[in-house]
Amino acid sequence: MNARPTRVAVLAHDLFPHRAKTATGVIRYADYDVAAVVDRANPGSRASDHLSLAADRDAPVVESMEAALAVDEEIDALVIGIAPIGGGFDESWRPDVEHALEQGVDVIAGLHYFLAEDDAFATLADEHGATIYDVRKPHPDLTVAEGRADEVDADVVLTVGTDCSVGKMTVSLELTRAAQERGVDAAFIPTGQTGIMIAGWGNPIDRVVSDFTAGAVEEMILEKGDEHDVLFVEGQGSIVHPAYSAVTCGILHGSMPDAMVLCHVAGRDAIHGYEDTAIPDPETYVDLYEDLAAPVHRGEVVAGAVNTASLDSDEEARAALEAFGSSIDGPATDPIRFDADEVLDAVLGDDEP
Repeated sequence: MNARPTRVAVLAHDLFPHRAKTATGVIRYADYDVAAVVDRANPGSRASDHLSLAADRDAPVVESMEAALAVDEEIDALVIGIAPIGGGFDESWRPDVEHALEQGVDVIAGLHYFLAEDDAFATLADEHGATIYDVRKPHPDLTVAEGRADEVDADVVLTVGTDCSVGKMTVSLELTRAAQERGVDAAFIPTGQTGIMIAGWGNPIDRVVSDFTAGAVEEMILEKGDEHDVLFVEGQGSIVHPAYSAVTCGILHGSMPDAMVLCHVAGRDAIHGYEDTAIPDPETYVDLYEDLAAPVHRGEVVAGAVNTASLDSDEEARAALEAFGSSIDGPATDPIRFDADEVLDAVLGDDEP
């Protein structure tokens, strides 16, 4: 993204919050001012009715982009806050995108369907002085990895998962923030569309040519690795995912992590969208990730993170975390419900300032 809008509406029709992870991530972590959430299923509510949010991150939920601009005419971008399986564009979103462009409002999208290549959108953007940012479009100069990520000064920590959409980006951001609060010079390495929207830079690994996936990650590690003490790399997918395992492997080998944090959703026992594919035991994931990493660069799963939003009580959540931590032989937390301290201790080891 060459320029960065400042005040946005976030489109999350019908799926907010749990199936609109881009919207959730942008609302929680991006340095945009979120003026409105566009969700025809929940107009009249507020984002805080659906998400645990700091007061300064709250926003009204409205039914359309036209309604969002009526709430706040200073909105300068519409963020597509949904990233469905396959990254397609839902035609029911077209009126909101068209209205934004007609009002000279930029559009930021993280789909595999590039909005700037849609003739109708491109024409409207040109006519009304708006810009379309397709953040999932890689830059053209990527190449194969050279196996050099372990040469940087920083320790590299990678979030890995039992499935996609288990909170790897959230955990990476929470650990980065917690480390910075302790005085550690830590940085977040974005590898997906939402992380790129939040950070304002990055390589969208799941859109990169297969030969270049590890190289695209290595490029970011080499760019930032001598500027910081710890890099928290946003993982993607899962090593057993029927569709996305190649992306997971590319990030694992390209980043050459020193430590890994295994992420999971409490109660999930099958791969989302592939319900005939069971999720193995956590111990199996530890062996898979460590064994696959070892020939390139030895890294260990040192801690876990579990999304416990489906569990009603803190007591239930703590029991789930204790069980998960016991199964991977390390601490586990839900950094949204509780805090990241114990996991951060395991990640940093003796490297704290």
